[in-house]
Amino acid sequence: MTRNGGKETDIQIAICGSAGDGTIAAGDILKRAMAKAGYKVIAFDVYPPEIRGFGKCISRVRVKSEQAFSLKPLSDVLISLDDSHAIPHVVEVKEFGAVIYEDTPVSMIPEGGHISGHLLSSHIPYGVPFRELSERVTSSARSRNITAVGYLAGLYGMPREVFYDVISDKFKTKPASLTRISIEAFDAAYVVGQDTFRLDEGFLNPPPNKARNGDLMMMSGNGAIARGCMDAGLDTFFGYPITPATTIMERLATELPAKGKRMLQTEDEISAISAAIGAAYAGARAATATSGPGFALMSEMMGLGVMAEVPVVIFVSQRGGPSTGMPTKTEQSDLNIAVFGSAGDGQRIVLAPTNVEGCYKCAGKAFEIAERYQTPVVVLLDLYLSNRYEAVELPANNPFKANCSKPTGKLKKNQPYHRFEITRDFISPRAIPGDKGFRHTVTGLEHDENGRPNDHVHQEMSHKRHEKLLPVARHPGITMSKRFGDKGKVDVAIIGWGSTFGEILEAMIAAREEGIRCAAMKVVLLSPLPLGPINALLGDARKVLVPELNYEGQFANLLTGATGRLVTKLNRVTGTPMHVQDILDEIRRLAGKKKGRQLAAE
Repeated sequence: MTRNGGKETDIQIAICGSAGDGTIAAGDILKRAMAKAGYKVIAFDVYPPEIRGFGKCISRVRVKSEQAFSLKPLSDVLISLDDSHAIPHVVEVKEFGAVIYEDTPVSMIPEGGHISGHLLSSHIPYGVPFRELSERVTSSARSRNITAVGYLAGLYGMPREVFYDVISDKFKTKPASLTRISIEAFDAAYVVGQDTFRLDEGFLNPPPNKARNGDLMMMSGNGAIARGCMDAGLDTFFGYPITPATTIMERLATELPAKGKRMLQTEDEISAISAAIGAAYAGARAATATSGPGFALMSEMMGLGVMAEVPVVIFVSQRGGPSTGMPTKTEQSDLNIAVFGSAGDGQRIVLAPTNVEGCYKCAGKAFEIAERYQTPVVVLLDLYLSNRYEAVELPANNPFKANCSKPTGKLKKNQPYHRFEITRDFISPRAIPGDKGFRHTVTGLEHDENGRPNDHVHQEMSHKRHEKLLPVARHPGITMSKRFGDKGKVDVAIIGWGSTFGEILEAMIAAREEGIRCAAMKVVLLSPLPLGPINALLGDARKVLVPELNYEGQFANLLTGATGRLVTKLNRVTGTPMHVQDILDEIRRLAGKKKGRQLAAE
């Protein structure tokens, strides 16, 4: 591999093409190979907004020696599989970065149509005959994407053996000849890349050798959710397809039946949540998954889950809204409906993982928490996190408990069973329908301890349903909030949730390197809020910044309402992830510092 004085590897590659060029497949091979080689990887794919058609596809892969928290705003390498789509992204290549493109087109190109005419003077061009290399080996141009990856691997000295393994695994269900010619196409381009004199500033040092406690896997957020569900012993899943949550259902449709469990696609989202609550009431670990429009339809049944104290898990992957909105763009605008979206005082538990590993933990722990506190649990993702890939080290041993329900014990002779008994911890012993001697009534009406409709106990039962949730912040095995950065008094505190926290963390690290005293806190438990650690951070901070991907500042409003502390909002609704530079500039402004480029000029 190319070495650079022991400097940490941090290189980002963007592959851009049209649907049908194999852009996403090329990115998938690259990210899985780099993870297999031992690097920390974070990746995100952008699909065209059209359900059908040949729109733009982009696969971005960041490869680091140490943990990566977000994608970089500028890539080190851009590979063009379709110049018409790649040209607008030339400006997203850093100075002295590489642009790799097809240099032997098969037809005349109109003026300005080739990417080479759009490179900046600081870019390093690498023209490669992708099509010719593919046709020479495979007698077809269909392996252009494989030759692009092969050339990149050879150019930067990536270990080719891991690519062989990944390519073989990717095509394992196809004829063996396809695997063979794909590897041959990769090898042919690898040699060309290896023999190219490289002028750009990118480099790839060997990954550090670190001991692992579990398996290192390349996983998406939705894939981690499915894996967490399976490890937690999910019994039954009900769902209706909706972007970007559909792949959770698709994965479980394959994995649940193989374990003797069930997955049912319902006719709509209302049926899905109704069936999930019914299954959970009967004692099964049950879940559903949806996005904002589907979750809006589920709000009435969410109230039933709260009132009937039924443990059920709902995964919600947010997209741009309102209404149908932007199905293929990311946003964090369903926080309000997740926390407040049902009639009456229907508080439920809401978790929001901040990375792919967190998706796995939150998915599995959600079932424990739902059973322990006998209430619906919402796990709130977004499109960026659902579709983002990271190299994740899963624990060697299953970390999730099989049953967290409060046991009923034995009843004395003629002693009635009170399903909704008000106990010291406000959590009632839970019997499953059919348990001998534990007959009870469940209703959506307000009810007494026996489950019988009763309006006169509404005050007491409302108190019970809210108070029982307060200890969830101390649930074992999951981090509900965590502070990073400087201890004690700080100039700026940045508080964030969900997928945006990676960008927050990178911005905080950069600000501290500039001498700004700052700290960052991720909040995973959004309802009920962990006010202890939040108030402690607010007490240390001169200024508080809350970046999030919605227009209203929903989390900022939630914080101010719960703590009384006014905060500075940083809101973006571009349909894309938050930019680290935007957060960093706002930290500088709140700290009374000038922007980095102004400081450099002085």
